[in-house]
Amino acid sequence: MSSKSISTLNQKIFKGRFSALFSILVLYISLSFLIRTGFLIVSIKDVDFSFLSVLRAFITGFLFDFTIGSLFLLLYGAYLLLLPKKLIGSVFDKIFSYFYFTLIFIIVYFSLLAEIPFWDEFGARFNFIAVDYLIYTYEVVENINQSYPLPLIAAVLILLIVSTFVVFKKLKVFSNTFTDKKPFASRAKYFLPLAAVTIVLALVLKNKQAEFSNNLIINELGKNGAFSFVTAFKSNELDYQTFYPKVSDQEAYKTLKQNLLQNNQNYTSTQYDDISRLTKGENEQNPNIILIAIESFSADFLTAFGNKNNLTPNYDKMVNESIFFTNLYSTGTRTVRGMEALTLCVPPTPGNSIVRRPNNQNLFSISTVLQSKKYHPYFIYGGDGYFDNMNNFFGGQGFDIVDRDRGNPLSDEIKTKRYAIEDQEVNFENAWGICDEDLYKQSIKYADKSTQESKPFFQFVMTTSNHKPYTFPKGKIDLPQGERDAAVKYTDYALGQFIATAKTKPWFKNTVFLIVADHCASSAGKWEINIAKHHIPAIIYNLNHTPEKIDRLTSQIDLMPTLFGYLNWNYTTSLYGKDINQTKPGEERAFLGNYRTLGLLKNNVFTQIDDKRKVKQFNVTGADQSLSEVKSKNNNLVAETIAYYQTASERFKNGKMKQK
Repeated sequence: MSSKSISTLNQKIFKGRFSALFSILVLYISLSFLIRTGFLIVSIKDVDFSFLSVLRAFITGFLFDFTIGSLFLLLYGAYLLLLPKKLIGSVFDKIFSYFYFTLIFIIVYFSLLAEIPFWDEFGARFNFIAVDYLIYTYEVVENINQSYPLPLIAAVLILLIVSTFVVFKKLKVFSNTFTDKKPFASRAKYFLPLAAVTIVLALVLKNKQAEFSNNLIINELGKNGAFSFVTAFKSNELDYQTFYPKVSDQEAYKTLKQNLLQNNQNYTSTQYDDISRLTKGENEQNPNIILIAIESFSADFLTAFGNKNNLTPNYDKMVNESIFFTNLYSTGTRTVRGMEALTLCVPPTPGNSIVRRPNNQNLFSISTVLQSKKYHPYFIYGGDGYFDNMNNFFGGQGFDIVDRDRGNPLSDEIKTKRYAIEDQEVNFENAWGICDEDLYKQSIKYADKSTQESKPFFQFVMTTSNHKPYTFPKGKIDLPQGERDAAVKYTDYALGQFIATAKTKPWFKNTVFLIVADHCASSAGKWEINIAKHHIPAIIYNLNHTPEKIDRLTSQIDLMPTLFGYLNWNYTTSLYGKDINQTKPGEERAFLGNYRTLGLLKNNVFTQIDDKRKVKQFNVTGADQSLSEVKSKNNNLVAETIAYYQTASERFKNGKMKQK
């Protein structure tokens, strides 16, 4: 194309009635390019750099950017087309246009700015997490307010919008829009092609088309935040049968039942899809049990795993007095996944955690086993358990609820009790809930209550202090607030204070503590699933057993069945979790998932399945547990992976997880 032709095209597009529309579209695409480039630079260490893959990501990203930018402006384009010629440049035209421009600039700048902290936290474009957060406005707004300088952000947003108006005015973008009185037919030549291309791209483009690489960062670079958000909103649930590789149910259950059985178990039925097993034990112990799930507590915070910053002196000390799991992996990257794994002992089925799904009451869970042993189960949480549907989930499994009630009632189906944490019991609170010290006081309170009632108790205690904005009571530790390391150190400090107080109680000598992370502090990195960033610590403390290290590969879903094994319980189970001490050598496995991509780690091979029905296998090597794809797959591991995830999804969907 000659320079004269380009000049003529520029004159028509940017010097006429549609000049503002196309200028805003170019601005959005340009800013999106800069954001994409910035993400590439800050994540360069996690990129498997290839010029062609990066180029493809940027080209794919351009198509998404163009589509979203055009969709933002499609309504205004229709307005430009349909407004009668005599009203062009009128007061009404200017008021409507400037209002629309302002709205678009707010959306554009806010969405692009919001992507920066989201990328920093999750290493990804907007996804289902962003969609979930829309539901819980109190926690999210308060967290933003406490984590970031909102006045400064608002000032930057206003400055960007005002600056854009000033620049556009100097370039005569607006004056051209209001002075060019093209007839309807001429305006249609601009709008109709744009509308047609936009609609076609919106229908054809899918987020999956950006996922052509084994490298997570490359895939995410090829996406657009707003497009990804809409995709996540539309597909917040994923049906295994529709999207994932599968075999017949009979074949899946046959493989599953071969892999589930422990040394001390027998199946109670010959029915192909009944996984109920009788677990044999003798000389049962029935101590009180307190399960503490620590928010975002990565293994690499501990001295035992090489940390030199002395962040966890209390946990480190307890390690030497406990059953210590050194090779343990969380099933997911969110609290609800940790809760699901610890309570239901099930692999992370695709889509939302079962904690957040409808019809999740009365499932076979650890509560089923505990209540058969006459335990009184509590769920103790320092925020409002309405968040992430926690209260309805735990209440639906028979737990009494202790939380910071903000007026969100339990579902009518929930028949358990709810106890509110009163204002006078709170010394410090942030967006997510009360500080860990105050939370542990609730644990002490209800342990005392159960002891007075002569009832053995089980408590699921969920902490929140190790979560952004990383704030806690002053004067407790020697690090400043607002930083992850400080929050970790405070979390450990509060745990130490809790154990010290518990030791003064008459119930302590008959109470076992399972202290584990819900998930790691971060999961972002090179691969779709970063195995090293699922590595979490766990200890069983105050057990009537010689301290030991368990170096065998263990899944988060195995912790409670392993504890039941240490207590020599005789019980019936339909859980997927296994007692690691009753698992045959070589049969250890761990489940890892991230909403859409699911995997099984076994014998240093990671088998991965996704919602495009793809199956990949990787050798896992090195301290960073890097992945290298293998061409010749181990079909037994493929069959095992599919069997676990297919049956878990089928059982929940068809009500087979319900208690009988």
